[in-house]
Amino acid sequence: MKLPKFNSFYGRIFAIFWFTILMVLLAVLGLQKLDPRKSHSINSSALHKITHLVNSVELELNHSSSPSRALKTLERRRFGSKDFRLYLVNSEGSLISREHGAKRQALQAMAAEYSNTQEPSQKLYGRYMVAGPFPIFVNGENYRIYAGFTAKRSPPLLYLLLDAPFKLMLFIMIISTPLLLLSAWSLSRPARRLEHAAKRVTHGEFEVDPSLEQGTNEFKQTGASFNQMVLSINQMVSGQQKLLSDISHELRSPLTRLRMANALATRKQGTSKELERIETEAERLEQMIKDLLDLSRMQIDSHHNRIHIDAPSLWDDILSDAQFEAEQNQINLTFEAVPEVFLVGNKKLLTSAFENIVRNAIRYGHSQVSVLFSVTADQVTFIVEDDGPGVPDDELESIFRPFYRVSTARDRDSGGTGLGLAITENAILQHNGMIEASKGSTLGGLKMTVHLPIQA
Repeated sequence: MKLPKFNSFYGRIFAIFWFTILMVLLAVLGLQKLDPRKSHSINSSALHKITHLVNSVELELNHSSSPSRALKTLERRRFGSKDFRLYLVNSEGSLISREHGAKRQALQAMAAEYSNTQEPSQKLYGRYMVAGPFPIFVNGENYRIYAGFTAKRSPPLLYLLLDAPFKLMLFIMIISTPLLLLSAWSLSRPARRLEHAAKRVTHGEFEVDPSLEQGTNEFKQTGASFNQMVLSINQMVSGQQKLLSDISHELRSPLTRLRMANALATRKQGTSKELERIETEAERLEQMIKDLLDLSRMQIDSHHNRIHIDAPSLWDDILSDAQFEAEQNQINLTFEAVPEVFLVGNKKLLTSAFENIVRNAIRYGHSQVSVLFSVTADQVTFIVEDDGPGVPDDELESIFRPFYRVSTARDRDSGGTGLGLAITENAILQHNGMIEASKGSTLGGLKMTVHLPIQA
C-alpha cells in the first residue's frame, strides 16, 4: 500500500482523520494543564500571611481555658478580609465546623485530597478557594488548618465548560462545525460537479465540462474519463443522426423522380386508381421523411434556442387552429382558460408537440375533445381527452415508439406515419417533462397527460 498524497482524495481523507485525532489528543492533554481547578503552590506573601495567622490561632487555642469555646470563636472569627476564614480538621480528617453547603463540600474535598502539611497548596472549587493544610498542635492533639475565601473573579469559561460535560461537548461542536462543513464541502464539491454533469447528459446535453478535471487526482481522472465518455457519446449520437439525415435526404431524390414520373404518366394516360395510389403513397413517404428529419434535428439541437415562454402565448394559437379543424370534422372541442405560468424551452418544439396531441384527439375522436389545465407549485399539467376508440392497455406505452401503429384504430387509412407521438415524447422529455397515455378519459376514449416544470 502506497503512502497517501495530499493532492489525492485518499490523502485528504487521511489528513482530516489524522488532524481530528491530533486535535482531540491536544484538547484532552491541554485541558488538564489549563484546568483552573488544578492545585498549585501558594505565593510567598500569601503563605507568610496565612502562616502568621495559623501560629496566632495555635497560641490562642493552647492558652484558652475552654478549647471548645475557642473553637467556636475561631469559626466565627474573620481575619482581615470579610470572607477569609480558618477551618480545623482533626487527625481523623473530620472537619470541625458548622459550615454547610458548597463551602463544606469544598473543605472536605480539600482535606481528603491534600493532607501533607509539608507542602501546603491552594485549589479552586467553584468560586471558593481553599488553601492548606497547615499543622497545629492543640492540647496534645494534632490538627490541620485550612484557609478558605471566595475568589474575587468569576470562574473562567473553561472552568464552566469542564464542570458541565454537555456544555463542553456543545461548545466543541459549535467551534468545529464551520471547519467540518468547509472540509465536507471541499471534498464533495467535485462529486457535485460530476452529479450536475451527469444530469445534463440525461437531459441530452452532451457537452464537455472542463471543471470536472479539477480537484483531487481521483476526481481529475474520473472527470477526464467522464468528458471522454461524453465526447464518445456525442460523436456516436451525432453520427447516427447525421446518417439518418443523409438517408432521409437521399431518399428524397428518387422520391422526387417517382412523383415527376407519376405526374407525366397521369398527363399522358389520365388518372387511374393505380396512379392515384402511387401519388398517395409518395405523399406519405414524403411526410415520413420530413418527420424523420424533424426527429433527427430535434435530438441534435434539443438544448438550444430555449427562451421563457408564457403558456397563453403558446396555447392560444394551438387552440384557435384546433377549434377550426374540429369544426370541419364536426367535433365539439372544449377547453379551459390557459393558466398564466411561464415555461423555459424551445417554443417551436413545444408547439409542434401539443399540436400533434390535440390533432390526434380530433382525428380519432367521434364527437368530443376536451383540453384541461392544472397548476401546482412547480409544474403545469395539460390533459387532452377524446371519445374515440382509445388504445388497448398493453399498447399504451408502445404508441410512443417510432413507426408503431395500433392496428385496431390507427392503420394506414388514418394517414399517419407512426412518428408523431415519438416526436412529441422526445420534445416533452427534452424539456424535463413527462407524457403518458391512459384510458382514464372522462369522455370514454384516450387521455393524454403532459407534465412540464414551470419557471418561478
